Amino acid sequence: MSDSARPPLSIPNFRDAGAFLNKVIGRIRIKPGMVYRSGRPDDASFQDRQRLRNTYKLRTIIDLRTKTEHVQQAQKRDTKIKSSPAALQSNDEAAEPVKIPGINYYEINFNGTAFNKLLLWKLSWWELVRLVTLMVFGYRNEAIQILAPTMNTMGLVGIAKSLLEVSKPEIRQVFEIYSEERNYPVLVHCTQGKDRTGLVVMLLLGLLSENSLDAIEKDYLISEKGLESEKNEMLKELEKVGLSAEFTACDPDMVKEVFGHIHEKYGSIETYLESCGVGKEMQEKIRSILCCS
Repeated sequence: MSDSARPPLSIPNFRDAGAFLNKVIGRIRIKPGMVYRSGRPDDASFQDRQRLRNTYKLRTIIDLRTKTEHVQQAQKRDTKIKSSPAALQSNDEAAEPVKIPGINYYEINFNGTAFNKLLLWKLSWWELVRLVTLMVFGYRNEAIQILAPTMNTMGLVGIAKSLLEVSKPEIRQVFEIYSEERNYPVLVHCTQGKDRTGLVVMLLLGLLSENSLDAIEKDYLISEKGLESEKNEMLKELEKVGLSAEFTACDPDMVKEVFGHIHEKYGSIETYLESCGVGKEMQEKIRSILCCS
């Protein structure tokens, strides 16, 4: 069954990235039903969680979020459960675990230690002391507010370029998962499914179909439409940590800037991935799994 024939899911920004690229370029380059992307699936209905496992046949979910995001989501879920009258919940919905049974989960903090160090080096000593103190006492949002001015100055493109350089171990971990056929179909997500997820999908689609940059760009930009229903919630979350409204949007220059950076510094997507520890053999394994002959 094609995705277009399936009922829509209550998961923001969900789509089959390979099928989308195929549609844009007008031919089947990537096997459909293999590479999915989305925002956080935590609030998916019980029925949609069943569809992910039984209809979409998901075997693997890659979660790119930070520890802070996981803590915030757990608090949000706990508040929602406590405030919902039991009579309005089905027994399944009240008892369901956060993770879907039968699906393998990989938590990979894409904004890893090296990215955090990069941000910390930009702080004054006083700001650093304040941040550490806030983190020790559990004030995560307030701590992130200290980093927010730096992140706002970097912008979406600046952060993406930095992640290309400092998150290479995390990129290798993700591509190791993509290189094993037993893991498919795979869903990769972060909170919005736009920036970190977008960068991972850009690299994957670039490896599989580098001459399709227009289609890769369209896949990235359509996330803005995919997140329309989430925009007010996103703005509230960004406001809590001091990030600008820019972070709810897709930067129209993102794909050009990302691939421009890769080609200027490394010469090709393949050479860049090799610098991440994704060697030629692993790249070919991924192509053999996902590319249509």
